[in-house]
Amino acid sequence: MKTLNQLADDELVKLYEGGNNKAFEILLLRYKSKAYTYIYLIVRNRELAEDIFQDTFIKAIATIQQGRYVESGKFLPWVNRIAHNLIIDHFRREKNENTFSADAVDYDIVNNSKLAEKSFEDTISNEQVLNDVVHLINFLPPTQQKVIRMRYFEDLSFKEIAEKTDVSINTALGRMRYALLNMRRIAAEKDVYLEIK
Repeated sequence: MKTLNQLADDELVKLYEGGNNKAFEILLLRYKSKAYTYIYLIVRNRELAEDIFQDTFIKAIATIQQGRYVESGKFLPWVNRIAHNLIIDHFRREKNENTFSADAVDYDIVNNSKLAEKSFEDTISNEQVLNDVVHLINFLPPTQQKVIRMRYFEDLSFKEIAEKTDVSINTALGRMRYALLNMRRIAAEKDVYLEIK
């Protein structure tokens, strides 16, 4: 029998969908460095790269938990696509603060409604996903909120979480497991559908 570390990506995703949180931890450990490097090489800012990295995996978690992961065996390219969209959204938000003149452009990008709608919809959708995930976390008991935030927003290991919260590693793991299960249940109860582009 194969250990979790020996399983293919799509097998790990299926296990995680079924409630095995350790399966996602293995995926995260397997691709954490490559995903972060991909983001950092584009944004060239450590703090921004860390923010986008965390948002990427929150969106990945939401998609998998809802059974909407369809990229069999291609987990890293899928994660990098999520990251890429988040990077684009970040730079769009920065550019929207500046004015743009289309006077010297032959093709009118500004007045092309098809492009404008897609850009606007993508931005709204990505921001909504993050808002929904943060909103779901707020419904958790305080101990579960804390472990989710420490794990995904502060990128702490379960050993570090256990030390900071003065509990055993098993307790920290248990809180994470119940937090993810509760988020899945709350999302279903509140009919929250997290659209991932």
